[in-house]
Amino acid sequence: MTAVDILRLAFGSVTAHRLRSALTVLGIVIGIASVVLLTSLGEGTRQSILFEFAQFGTNTLVVKSGKIETHGLAGMAGGTTRPLTLDDAEALRAVRGVERVVPVVFGTARVSSGERTRDTFVYGATADGPKVWRFEVRTGRFLPEADIERAMPVAVLGPKLKAELFGARNALGQRVKVGGHRFLVIGVMAPVGQFIGLTLDDAVYVPVASAQQLFDHAHVMEIDATFAPGVSPKSVVAGVKRVLSSRHGGEEDFTVMTQGEMLDSFGRVFAVISTAVAGIGAISLLVGAIGILTMMWIAVGERTAEIGLLKALGATRTDVRNLFLAEAALLSGVGGVAGLVAGVALGGLVRFALPAVPFSTPPAYAAAALVTALVVGLLAGVAPAQRAAALDPVENLRAE
Repeated sequence: MTAVDILRLAFGSVTAHRLRSALTVLGIVIGIASVVLLTSLGEGTRQSILFEFAQFGTNTLVVKSGKIETHGLAGMAGGTTRPLTLDDAEALRAVRGVERVVPVVFGTARVSSGERTRDTFVYGATADGPKVWRFEVRTGRFLPEADIERAMPVAVLGPKLKAELFGARNALGQRVKVGGHRFLVIGVMAPVGQFIGLTLDDAVYVPVASAQQLFDHAHVMEIDATFAPGVSPKSVVAGVKRVLSSRHGGEEDFTVMTQGEMLDSFGRVFAVISTAVAGIGAISLLVGAIGILTMMWIAVGERTAEIGLLKALGATRTDVRNLFLAEAALLSGVGGVAGLVAGVALGGLVRFALPAVPFSTPPAYAAAALVTALVVGLLAGVAPAQRAAALDPVENLRAE
């Protein structure tokens, strides 16, 4: 029997029982669709985060209080609670390679102008904020150059907050209340968008010392810094650790993370998510494989006369085995294609209903899903194929 003959017979056998074949491949469809949908969402989220980080440049680092001793966040289990201060931030300016330093205090407060009021994020920063964060001022100016320990009643609004408080009116020179304190608006930021789910356009920026008074903090939440392009991140991190350790009694009770390290942390998170997704898909594929195995095992018993006739006409055991393997591959291949189409279609519906949800299906993922479906089908068809190949044609024809 030629390969064409085997494929033609396999196709005829599958289409002869359309409902049974459809139910058999349902597990494969569900498994592939779930894997494609979830991995596409995960990949879309990963690409979105990479894009969001890229807008801040590759030469940034963040210092947080608390030393990470276990996998987690600074200040959690295994960490200390010694806070960072404005003096710590000033000391980092002496580190070789460091260009700009911004101590940050943030929280939420009620911001109002006249009758319009809303709760939003408040960021305490310095004049170098736009250069470190790569933000732009649309109108007016950012926070003025001054002693970072000096509180000043000036504020810069995010564009969304400005629109909600002042509408189309010019906000420059207007007064706003932030947490009960009066501030003079000196600038409005250009739109930035979101960063890891946070709407940066809906915020107000005030001097870091003013934010300390507003939130009654004597310390800073974190210190953001940039270093010169071409300088080794490891050398800058080593310099930062050396300076802060000398200021903290020789203890490294803080955490320094570069952008690359932050991306690596996200990569580890997505690796765990990918493993979980693979587990979900594996369960569904296992169900599909059992369905193919069961159906084909039953089919062998139902088609003893057909198998006996094929052998009587000259088909070899290899031909019979290949016929049943072809049927298994056909079932799993159809299931894989249907699952891929279903996953992409569901992703399109999700993207249509929730445009903000990132969704991306790399071609490599689609190809891997189809290959996996075929392999699963072939493995499930091995035992029935071997059983069919081993049948005695004379006994089969006599029994019929």
